[in-house]
Amino acid sequence: MLLDYVPGGELFTYLRKLRRFDEDTARFYAAEIVLVLEHLHEHQGGVAYRDMKPENLLLDADGHIKLVDFGFAKRLGNRESGHPVETYTLCGTPEYLAPEVIQNKGHTTAVDWWALGVLIYEFLTGYPPFWHQNPIEIYKQIIEKPVVFPQSPPLSESAKDIIRQLCTVDRSRRLGNVSGGAARVKAHPFFNGVDWDAVYHKRRRGPIIPPIRYPGDASCFDIYPEEDARRDEYTEEMKEKYDEYFKDF
Repeated sequence: MLLDYVPGGELFTYLRKLRRFDEDTARFYAAEIVLVLEHLHEHQGGVAYRDMKPENLLLDADGHIKLVDFGFAKRLGNRESGHPVETYTLCGTPEYLAPEVIQNKGHTTAVDWWALGVLIYEFLTGYPPFWHQNPIEIYKQIIEKPVVFPQSPPLSESAKDIIRQLCTVDRSRRLGNVSGGAARVKAHPFFNGVDWDAVYHKRRRGPIIPPIRYPGDASCFDIYPEEDARRDEYTEEMKEKYDEYFKDF
């Protein structure tokens, strides 16, 4: 779900058009994201993605999730004690930040599970659980207020429960970060009936199929002026000046 991308568009665009997803659609995307996080956290040396949001979730030609923009991602690894290494950089998108990031207490891959809870909430309601025009007010809500669910649309009890367990301020009790890791998330009742092997091998097409006409069709994306592309070009002069700094990157 990280490679072999055929352009299809942002999931964010479809969410805004439809306003919200039904629970089956939200579960499909959430399941694919769980597998992505499991891969990053447990099979890639503890990579914290740190910028989960609909804008960074693209769809391929078959409607499967592709996670993009790893600008904030960081490989944390583990200490000799087995506990994950913490990092302290304040980064991410305000509505999706975990409390420990805002409080600068040091954070780990647990921040991605918090963000998944926010994302599932947004999938099902059309808006994130914490919102204000002023980012500072958003931070206060995240730290001080519990997740509140709307009466309409009604959410299932399993959906509410997984959101609460993912959006747990105490990360030592946060689903995904407790013993068992991603396996505990997969076992939650919200995912009852999900064939995880089928999800991994993409045996079922996604609920939203982008209108792809041919390989390389980029019609789902905005077109930018050519001068902007030339402005950001990596020139030969820059190559001679900076390449040596990235030779081991």
